[in-house]
Amino acid sequence: MKQFGGTVLFLDRSDINTDEIIPAKYLTEISKAALKSHCLEDLKLPRFEASRDVGGKGVLVSRANFGCGSSREAAPWALEANGMNLVVAESFARIFRQNMYNCGMIAAELPKAALDLLFSRFAGEKTSVEVDLSSKELTFSAAGGSVPPMTVPFILSEFETALVEAGGWVEFAAKKY
Repeated sequence: MKQFGGTVLFLDRSDINTDEIIPAKYLTEISKAALKSHCLEDLKLPRFEASRDVGGKGVLVSRANFGCGSSREAAPWALEANGMNLVVAESFARIFRQNMYNCGMIAAELPKAALDLLFSRFAGEKTSVEVDLSSKELTFSAAGGSVPPMTVPFILSEFETALVEAGGWVEFAAKKY
């Protein structure tokens, strides 16, 4: 099973698409590692620079409809190559969400009100997340305790949990069939 949790990359925008996650020109790469340095390089947000902000993050927190656009498994791969095995958003594009679970990663959906609180409470703070898969809870904490921690529940179906615990669809199928 992959490691979940770590330092958070907050991207305060809805509709971040797969071409912004990994530009199409890199889809000819044959390894996940080759995608690492190009993850989010075409994303345009104030005060965001992929080469500076992506490294060392284990969790990405965004808004609604994350992963929309072209269906490409390379989008979760680019995140995974950077150690981001958990994406938290209000909603996900259907194919992106399934690709996350197929790769043994978590696409955790939270209500808009919870995300609004996360973005306001932890704005400008170095924030980390601990994941409790058994209780299906995420605990957000600011470095140095400058902000009170926030624990939020998330939902995983039985099948999604099995995919995450197996490490993805291929590993799940190898054990099951």
